[in-house]
Formats: sequence, structure tokens, C-alpha cells
Amino acid sequence: MYIPTLHLASLLLLATDTSHAQRISPDLAMMQYFQARLIQLEERLIRCDQSIQLYGKKMYDFSSTLHGQMSGMNVLSSEVKSQVESVALRVDRLERDMEYVQSKMPNQPHVEVEDALLDQQVKEAQEMKKKVKITFANACGTALTGVKSMKIVKKSGDVYGSWLRDPTKGSAQIFYFDGTRNDTLVKFPSLKTFHDSNSTQKASTIQLPHPWQGTGHAILNGSVYYHQAGTTNRIIKVHLLNCTVSDSILLPGAGRLPVYGLSPHTFLHLAVDEMGLWVIHADPELGGNLVITKLNSGTMHIEHSWDTHCKSQDAEVAFMVCGTMYVVYNSRFGGRSSMRCVYDIHDTIVSAETPVLFFPKGYTSHASMQYYPKDKQLYSWDEGYQTIYKFDVKKKTVTT
Repeated sequence: MYIPTLHLASLLLLATDTSHAQRISPDLAMMQYFQARLIQLEERLIRCDQSIQLYGKKMYDFSSTLHGQMSGMNVLSSEVKSQVESVALRVDRLERDMEYVQSKMPNQPHVEVEDALLDQQVKEAQEMKKKVKITFANACGTALTGVKSMKIVKKSGDVYGSWLRDPTKGSAQIFYFDGTRNDTLVKFPSLKTFHDSNSTQKASTIQLPHPWQGTGHAILNGSVYYHQAGTTNRIIKVHLLNCTVSDSILLPGAGRLPVYGLSPHTFLHLAVDEMGLWVIHADPELGGNLVITKLNSGTMHIEHSWDTHCKSQDAEVAFMVCGTMYVVYNSRFGGRSSMRCVYDIHDTIVSAETPVLFFPKGYTSHASMQYYPKDKQLYSWDEGYQTIYKFDVKKKTVTT
């Protein structure tokens, strides 16, 4: 009985093992299937990631190309805008020149006038042209031939500044502008008072309605003319008695470059001589050359402009004498200042034929120079030293 029972147990165990093996085989197959699917999914994810990276690279390359093209378009747009502005400025200047020429010429006669009347009108036109030239030139006829002497009046204030006088008859006052940007100026009763060590006790302060910029101011007939700070090209006229703005003008094409390469704070330089009020500025469309503009001091209207051959590079200052601009040059490292470019609106002084005029050895450079027509003197600001230059002069030969 024992043996059959053992055999029966063996058969049952064998049956049990066979049933277990049959149950494990489907599970293993299922796991192998899932593993294969996961491997396929992983491969797809890798390919997807590679595609995303490739797409990102293409997008970056496209963005870089687009950015470069946009930068090029911006440059071209700026160039076109600059050229359009240049053409507009030149057209405006040409229109002013034409208006000036037309204002000096007589009215055109009718085509059917008699020959005798036509000849008479031609003669009248020639006489008018002659009178205009004489009137324009006879304001004065002084030409500089050399610097005679230099007098140091005192040392005060900042490295940059200007001091000047009103050339109006009977005026002895000194006006003092310290620095390159402020809204106050100091007035002294006379040159002697300014020279005195305790001059500040006798001086009076004038508060202007708008701050000034640079060192190129002018005083004429009881008014101060200056470049208003914070503006590109606005010149204002302030009456000194009531300190109110009586007039102003936006000078076309001015204020884009410093007038002088060695005086970076001054963009508009107002000057006074025997003929009245002038403005000097540098024009980038002319390669930085200086432009002279004659202003009517009463109405602030532009009378005429002249494009000159004088460079702004390495220039310190300039000043006007009898309608002639004298430009003072120096080195960026300091040295002896000299007048190396002259422009005469009457064409009676030729720059190439004018010898170089040297100033006495001073300090470093001139921050400003303002001509005083009455005494033929130059009021200069040299590294904080207020100096006066006197000139050797001669009479200009004016052809009519």
C-alpha cells in the first residue's frame, strides 16, 4: 500500500509542476512583449528628441539670419534717413540763398519794354548791386596781421567759461559766464571792478529764464544771446533788464556736432563784430567744416549763411572781425595756439595767402574768445585765466 501511495504522490507532484510551468510561460511572454514595446517607445522618444534638437537648431539659425537682415535694414534705413535729411537741409539752404539773391536783385522788366528802358533798368540794377556791396562792406575794413600783446586780467572760475562786454556805445559792464552749463551770469560795473580782488562784493547776479550751454554767448544792445541747454539748436534772446525771453530761433542744420574739436561743450557759437550778430556751427554734411550765419539781432531772422573751408577738427575757438572769421587751432596735447584758417565773406582776404598768426605762449588751450569791436581787443578764457589780446591790424582793400 505504501508504494502505490508514493507513486500517487509523485504523479500529483508532477502534475502540479507541469501546471505551474504552464502558468509561468504566458507571464514571461507578456513581460518580454512589454519590454520590447518599451524599447520601441524609448527609441521613438530618442528620435523625437533628436528631431526637436534639429528643429531648435534650424529655428536658431533662422532667427540669427533674420536678426542680421533686420540689422542691415536698420542701417540702410538710417542711411536713407540721413541722406533725406541732408538733401532737405541743402534744399533749405539753397532756397535761402535764392531768396537772398532775389532780395538783392531788381524786379524783372516786362518782355515788351523798350530797349532804352531796359538799358536804364540794367544800369539801375548795377548801381543797386554796387550800393549793396558798398553798404555791406563799409561796416568796417579791419584785417588782423598779428597778435601784439597779451594781458592777464585775473584767474577765477572753472577751466571752461567766457567773459565779454557789450559793444553798445557807453557800456562798460563786464559779463561773466562760469562753466559750460548754468542759469546765472555775473555782471560787473567795469573792467577795473572785475580786476579787483574783492570784485564779487560789487558784482550782481542775473538769473536767466533758461540755462545756457557751452561757452559761445554774446551780449549786444542790452540783450544776451545764447544756446539754450537741453536743446539741439535753439538760440534765445533774453533782455537783461527784465530777464525775459524776447525772441528765439531754431537754427537749421546746427547743433549736431561741437563747433570746435577741442571744445566739446560748445555746439553753437554766437559772435559779435562791427557788422552785428553771427552764429558759427559745424556741419557734418560738409565733413565737419564750419558754417557762418548772419543773424538780425533785432528780429532774430537769418540774413545769409556761408559754407566755409575751415575745419572744426583740432580747432579751439573762432571769432569774427569785420565779417571775417578767424579760426584758432591747437594740439590735443596742448601747445601754442595759432590762427590757421581765415574766411572772409567779402572775399577780400584769401586764407591761403594769409600767414599763420601765433598767440603768445599761454597755458593749455582757449575755452572761449569774444571780440570787442570798440577797442579791437579779444577777451579770452585760458584755463581759468581771463586774458585780453591786442592785435596788429591793417585796412582791408574792398573792391566794388
